[in-house]
Amino acid sequence: MKSCLIVDDSKVIRMVAKKILQDLEFETEEAEDGKAALEACQRRMPEAILLDWNMPVMDGIEFLHKMRDLPGGDQAVVIFCTTENDIEHIQEALEAGADEYIMKPFDSEIVQAKFSQVGLI
Repeated sequence: MKSCLIVDDSKVIRMVAKKILQDLEFETEEAEDGKAALEACQRRMPEAILLDWNMPVMDGIEFLHKMRDLPGGDQAVVIFCTTENDIEHIQEALEAGADEYIMKPFDSEIVQAKFSQVGLI
């Protein structure tokens, strides 16, 4: 079973994403900010990371830069999931190492399509 780390400061978003990903047969773990996510990746690097941009403690971009430097960090597929939907933010995320981008709000069809595009399902 593939694993996905859900990183978002919103408990509701994490809960919705968890349900969608478990229906897609992913093992899930959650983190409420980039620092907690980085610690989770140091323990065990997931195959996929669903990543919010705006979070306290450490935002998504800072997390992404640090995670990519970890052993195996270059292997994880990172999908940003955020309200930041202008071209500058999308470009910044992709240049920082994100593989794909989902706009909030999202539903199971959008998540399934993006995860399929990046070869996770």
